[in-house]
Amino acid sequence: MTAKSAAVATPATVYGYPRQGRNRELKKAVEGYWKGRVDAEALRSAAAGLRRSNWRQLADAGIHEVPTGDFSYYDHVLDTTVMVGAIPERHRAAVAADATDGYFAMARGTQEVAPLEMTKWFDTNYHYLVPELGPDTVFTADSAKQVAELTEALALGLSARPVLVGPVTYLLLAKPAPGVPADFEPLTLLDRLLPVYAEVLADLRAAGAEWVQLDEPALVQDRTPAELNAAERSYRVLGALTDRPKVLVASYFDRLGDALAVLAKAPVEGLALDFTGAAAANLDALASVGGLPGKRLVAGVVDGRNVWINDLSKSLSTLGTLLGLADRVDAAASCSLLHVPLDASAERDIEPQIRRWLAFARQKTAEVVTLAKGLARGTAAVSAELAANRADLASRAGSPITRDPAVRARAEAVTDADTRRSQPYAERTAAQRARLGLPLLPTTTIGSFPQTDELRAARADLRAGRVDTGGYEERIRAEIQEVISFQEKAGIDVLVHGEPERNDMVQYFAEQLTGCLATRHGWVQSYGTRYVRPPVLAGDISRPEPMTVRWTSYAQSLTDRPVKGMLTGPVTMLAWSFVRDDQPLADTARQIALALRDEVADLEAAGTAVVQVDEPALRETLPLRAADRAAYLAWATEAFRLTTTGVRPDTQIHTHMCYAEFGDIVRAIDDLDADVISLEAARSHMQVARELAAHGYPREAGPGVYDIHSPRVPSAGEAANLLRTGLDAIPAERLWVNPDCGLKTRAWPETRASLENLVAAARTVRGELAS
Repeated sequence: MTAKSAAVATPATVYGYPRQGRNRELKKAVEGYWKGRVDAEALRSAAAGLRRSNWRQLADAGIHEVPTGDFSYYDHVLDTTVMVGAIPERHRAAVAADATDGYFAMARGTQEVAPLEMTKWFDTNYHYLVPELGPDTVFTADSAKQVAELTEALALGLSARPVLVGPVTYLLLAKPAPGVPADFEPLTLLDRLLPVYAEVLADLRAAGAEWVQLDEPALVQDRTPAELNAAERSYRVLGALTDRPKVLVASYFDRLGDALAVLAKAPVEGLALDFTGAAAANLDALASVGGLPGKRLVAGVVDGRNVWINDLSKSLSTLGTLLGLADRVDAAASCSLLHVPLDASAERDIEPQIRRWLAFARQKTAEVVTLAKGLARGTAAVSAELAANRADLASRAGSPITRDPAVRARAEAVTDADTRRSQPYAERTAAQRARLGLPLLPTTTIGSFPQTDELRAARADLRAGRVDTGGYEERIRAEIQEVISFQEKAGIDVLVHGEPERNDMVQYFAEQLTGCLATRHGWVQSYGTRYVRPPVLAGDISRPEPMTVRWTSYAQSLTDRPVKGMLTGPVTMLAWSFVRDDQPLADTARQIALALRDEVADLEAAGTAVVQVDEPALRETLPLRAADRAAYLAWATEAFRLTTTGVRPDTQIHTHMCYAEFGDIVRAIDDLDADVISLEAARSHMQVARELAAHGYPREAGPGVYDIHSPRVPSAGEAANLLRTGLDAIPAERLWVNPDCGLKTRAWPETRASLENLVAAARTVRGELAS
């Protein structure tokens, strides 16, 4: 460490923090409000308490400047829509009548009004609400939330930095509003939007903000010259303002590429860059543009998206190099810590040595503070922390948990023949239709049925020893009987067992595979009040015994109609877990695929005629840069085929995807060689059906006609209209009728009504086709 670097006071900061609280207090408060058990004042009070707790945790840990504005009841992009006044016309009356109820109506919809479309936040499993804009959109500033939360933090005596979605990213995430031509470009509204951001910045300065962070993650993607010019213009305009705080423009999730030179030259006071994973290329790129003389650099050297401990020595080296490239360097996580659980120390069920390999939000905060201290005072000041970190890294690298020679040998022996069906689709489909005997426009669901309070209580009772295994399994059998009975009475053609035994579509399988760790408290927000506990993939993966055959076979014994076997695919297992970072993702995907291949074979041997292997994360995991995509799609589609291609021609393979931009991967969807794919389509007005048709997709598809992320019940007429739209793109002999996604989050009354309407819609349209 040089004398210059040792003399620099290096602050520590983060971009955001988990919102939910240690025991998911936010989820309970929001859902209590929806059910009328909690009033608006109690909801606000609970949220304020969580914010205070987060800020104090960060400050006590040594974070010098806490983020504000990142907290949200539902979604930070929806919060931005409110901030800039871009309320869709159909929601304006509700928002005007009651801002809180109107906010949740935009997120969830009502029986009368559809919600905003929902899709994935870049390549994460977090979902955001898509802004709806058009040529007539009028923006108006509403900085009340941002100012209030800044004021709360300052009142606690903390240094605080408001964090907002930047104007360019906001417009690039938006879509044309319903009724607006599909070729409308929201970015053309930039000159209308910038004055609103100027007003918000002025309000925050008046409230005491010294710095404001504007997040522009969209700039790490491939951008056209026009889009880069929009970024240049945005920060030239905002930088020229006199009544504003200092501006920190933040990017994360990947390298900036051509946008780095644009932002480096912008008249703003700071940049925040990711230096982890693929974004490590930002280091050389920053040097090539001459660094950031006179500016602040917030250096994201701690991975904010995975749960493995940081290599502190390596990160200190990176920070030391960066000191020569900026006037001030802050140590930080690479992105908001929203994407990791709160505290690894709460995981008492994980063996203590393994737990030391893990860093959740609190541990990552401590790592950031250690790095800041080491950079400012020299390595001697953090020698104990560095020594402990080296020991933990060595423990993980040398652990037998991480390597299984038999698993590795099997993966290395895979050949191309193992990833191909024995017959082409045209021959398979004839055999499948003869075996299944399904009507035109067959109806099905995606897999899960409502996870009731009684089911959750049964699992809790089993864990606590209040019921034995026999009593628990009797409850599961009763639920499966109810699900099968309802589907038969409703007239559904291909049934599911409802998955009552499954806590989560990834965790359930991870708990039965070797090399995986399940957490007890590792909750991460997926959307709104939906939280998941991603497993930790720590070692080589194999399947000791069948995982789903027993309950699928039981369900099939209750009916003469086909019951689908339900599995989660290898890419989704990766994407919705915290995956090991010590080997290529493709290697881990192949191991999972082989484990699932064994499960598919056992399901088929037990008589299962239809097997669904869900891959909703195939698009989500697509690299943000086009140059990286071909290699990813090659191993991702191979992993799916390795899972599914060992079956007979008359066994029908389904897959499912939801809440993503499918147009980007239509060719890859074709390469999966699944016989049937079901996709989310209700909120996006059957866009995916048109995309499949444009590609010439040759197999069967079920674009969803029932939006399951809203409590509203679609009428039979509404579902029929969507189905007719689907028929404009997909021939009737290849079109299925199904919801957008699984029904786990829904209640039984709305599920029954919605599925009955779905079946009625299919019958109506069948009749029209026959006439």
